[in-house]
Amino acid sequence: MRAVVQRVKGASLRVDGRLISEIPFGLVVFFGVKVGDEESRAEAMAKKIANLRIFEDEGGKMNLSVKDVGGEVLFVSQFTLYGDASHGNRPGFTLAERPERARPLYEYAADMLAAQGVPVRRGVFGADMKIEQLNDGPVTILLEF
Repeated sequence: MRAVVQRVKGASLRVDGRLISEIPFGLVVFFGVKVGDEESRAEAMAKKIANLRIFEDEGGKMNLSVKDVGGEVLFVSQFTLYGDASHGNRPGFTLAERPERARPLYEYAADMLAAQGVPVRRGVFGADMKIEQLNDGPVTILLEF
């Protein structure tokens, strides 16, 4: 599993022009499932995201998690995180899990993140999503399990 975690001042997600999810501040997480990934990896990823200390404390040091600051997570499925462009200019996606297996793992990971005490707003699996976000910092962390 891979995740791109971005600290944001706000974010919204639309499908077909309709607002689906939005957060006032916190994290936007783009989440990809690799062939062969299992629930145990989703659990580990959720725990890491919830406890990742990338928000500043009163001294200006990145020492607080999204839970600590009362933020929310916009959790977005993104199979293109497993795009391979090492051969030619058109990425291949053979490492990305098939949708019928990836969707339940995406949902499970979102549920596990919420179980960590973080409000989670979701994207729409497989949809053409339009996401607006105001990056904070910017702070971007890549996670892989």
